[in-house]
Amino acid sequence: MNRTVEEILEYIEEEDAKFIRLAFRDAFGVQKNISIMPGEISKAFSEGIPINAKSIVGFCGYKVSNLYLRPDPSTLAVLPWRPDSGRVIRMFCDIYTPDGNIFEADTRAILKKAIKQADEAGVEFKFGSESEFYLFKKDDDGLPTKIPYDNAGYMDIAPLDRGENIRREICLTIEKMGLEPIRSHHERGPGQNEIDFHYGKPLKAADQMTTFKMAVQTIADRNGLYADFSPVPLSDNPGNGYHINVFAVDKEGNDVCEKAAAGILEKIRDITLFLNPSEDSYGRFGTSTAPDRVNWSGAGDKELIYISNYKDKVRVELRSPDALSNPYLTYALLIHAGLYGIKNDLELPEEMDPNGKLLPRSLKEASEIAMESEFIKSIVPKEIIDIYSRV
Repeated sequence: MNRTVEEILEYIEEEDAKFIRLAFRDAFGVQKNISIMPGEISKAFSEGIPINAKSIVGFCGYKVSNLYLRPDPSTLAVLPWRPDSGRVIRMFCDIYTPDGNIFEADTRAILKKAIKQADEAGVEFKFGSESEFYLFKKDDDGLPTKIPYDNAGYMDIAPLDRGENIRREICLTIEKMGLEPIRSHHERGPGQNEIDFHYGKPLKAADQMTTFKMAVQTIADRNGLYADFSPVPLSDNPGNGYHINVFAVDKEGNDVCEKAAAGILEKIRDITLFLNPSEDSYGRFGTSTAPDRVNWSGAGDKELIYISNYKDKVRVELRSPDALSNPYLTYALLIHAGLYGIKNDLELPEEMDPNGKLLPRSLKEASEIAMESEFIKSIVPKEIIDIYSRV
């Protein structure tokens, strides 16, 4: 729900909100926050709240110590698991330099810039997500184990599926926070679950994914479990994917999803480092149903991009990313790659193209490709490229 600053101030007073979490993210999309008291909220909107940039991954190369958080009032959400009396609310923030300029290494700012370029090109993008995670038991000391919460399989039901009530609690909780889950089910691996989201505008979709991961981890912990979004939690079982559905229309309302998909295929090797930022990410490729080649198909098997046409609506699903990726940076890169395909009127290659290249096989290979890519250099600040490349 969009709210004005004045409405936020009224809400804080009327709802007895005692703590306001100002949330932001580091270069890898890991959520950070600082809590302020209600008396500081007007200052947060007008001047910003300072943070020590030197201690944040991706910000440490900045020339001064302080950056400033300014909350986005449209992102207000109550944390439902906190007390009703003395409520805790959260808002996502944009980051500014001391002279009042946007901090260009903030990945939310990078996404906003990509959205602006898409608007100027007359193209609207939306993204939907299908995110997988494992639920593991904890030991007597409350530390995570690798013991799955259940031994159910794909779309099994209770009592085999013990995650049913956890998923229900997650969906009901995130609905209270303004998110829009549409499906949930047990996945192929033991203790593995999936929750899907409908298409949303890029900024909202990225905020939603960040909120979702926090909520899943919090609710799992409250139930004595550990939620694991990593690419390969169990070496002999399916990995966790973060499948992204891409929607694109031009200013005349024409569906240009296939053109965008062709652009993503063209640039996927350049951007893989940011969609798959850990060494374990590359251990997932080519296993179970995870892709390992640059190709597309309508079969819904192991292709990189799945394209279907149902009732004259094209559905494009990118299947290589994993949830360790930063959704702000991921969506920004997909917008730019999609625009590349649309502007150059690209056609899809042959379905399951036998000449399709392999995806990078390691973090090192993905880093080398990204560091040499003029496409990446035109979008991502050097400091972030270096951090992802472990330079």
